[in-house]
Amino acid sequence: MLEEFNIDKTIIDLCKKAEQECSEEFKKIDQLCEFNSTRVLKAFHDNHISESHFASTSGYGYNDFGRDAIEKVFAQVLGCEDALVRSQFISGSHALTVALFAFLRPNDIMLSITGKPYDTLDEVIGIRDNPSSLKSFGVKYQQIDLINNDFDYENIKKTLLTQKIKLIEIQRSKGYSTRKSINIDRIEQVIKFIREIDKDVIIMIDNCYCEFVSSKEPTMVGADIIVGSLIKNLGGGIAPNGAYIAGKHDLVELAAERLTLPGEGREVGPTLGINKQILQGLFMAPAVIASSLKVAVLTSYMLEHLGYQVEPKYNEERADIVQNIIFNDPNKLIEYCRGIQELSPIDSFALPDPAPMPGYDDDVIMASGSFTQGSSIELSCDGPLRSPYIAYQQGSLTYHYGKLGVLNAINHLINNVK
Repeated sequence: MLEEFNIDKTIIDLCKKAEQECSEEFKKIDQLCEFNSTRVLKAFHDNHISESHFASTSGYGYNDFGRDAIEKVFAQVLGCEDALVRSQFISGSHALTVALFAFLRPNDIMLSITGKPYDTLDEVIGIRDNPSSLKSFGVKYQQIDLINNDFDYENIKKTLLTQKIKLIEIQRSKGYSTRKSINIDRIEQVIKFIREIDKDVIIMIDNCYCEFVSSKEPTMVGADIIVGSLIKNLGGGIAPNGAYIAGKHDLVELAAERLTLPGEGREVGPTLGINKQILQGLFMAPAVIASSLKVAVLTSYMLEHLGYQVEPKYNEERADIVQNIIFNDPNKLIEYCRGIQELSPIDSFALPDPAPMPGYDDDVIMASGSFTQGSSIELSCDGPLRSPYIAYQQGSLTYHYGKLGVLNAINHLINNVK
């Protein structure tokens, strides 16, 4: 059937070999999926989820008990005291912004210990000038870069001993950088290290792309607050928008009052019929993430076999759903993304071109023929047009759809770039 899409037989044969070689990795992913599925199902049972929780509210959204139940389910699944799960968040970056403005006050210091965060936070923090930034409100920012893909413990200790840091931000996924994403064991280790020096500093984790990639979440190993998007992992490809902020109750309450308004906080916010989609998305998330991980493993094996540098390698531990392919050639990056787009279910006829995007310094090529605009849990591939020209591939609602997309992208790469 793969011949239906004019994919070269050599690529099909390589895929068959890859699937055999990756079988042990696939087995580990299936075991992880079973573990996380059990955790999700138990949270549904413990919170007595019923069809009545699908009911919609409008206007102010008072007394939305379905919304309240969703937030209890998320808190249990993520192993924390409380959660704010809202469609009013337009993205993960928006939820991060709400959290930062909720927790930080003039003259407070925010410290990133994973280097510079995502480009979309540059104007939020004030790295790039913006009259609405944290910097414009007197919040100070510092960063400590990673050393060899691990935390710079010496500089972290020195900073915490010589200054009063209000909030430490850790971005688990790599973003548009060349570093490795950070696994849960390293998160646990650095949190223990920080707590030995300062027990009060707020430790906030950007958890985007990382949920259900392991059996633990950062809130289970000592993080105060975590933030993520529902059009990434935990939305399961079903939630049409939204994000979450989860962790300690008092911090979640502060975030709620920043999202809406002081005095009303989480008591308002109409769900407009989205409750069923959020719950069903979370229910499907372990399986969808497992598919995404299998597609990433397959991609890594095949592209490395074809001579490209990949990160992570197919049999390495993963911290997120993102697969890097380093092309060192802008034309190869563009053609690979076009191959992904061509076998997408939506807008397969569109031809992606590099273009400016809000929040980014470089032109970005983006393939995302998804049911939800910008969804990263559906198969997508993108990257900034800057050296070393890395494709950042993520997601897939099912393994087989993802496999088709990847094989077509490789086909594009081989046949269209000389």
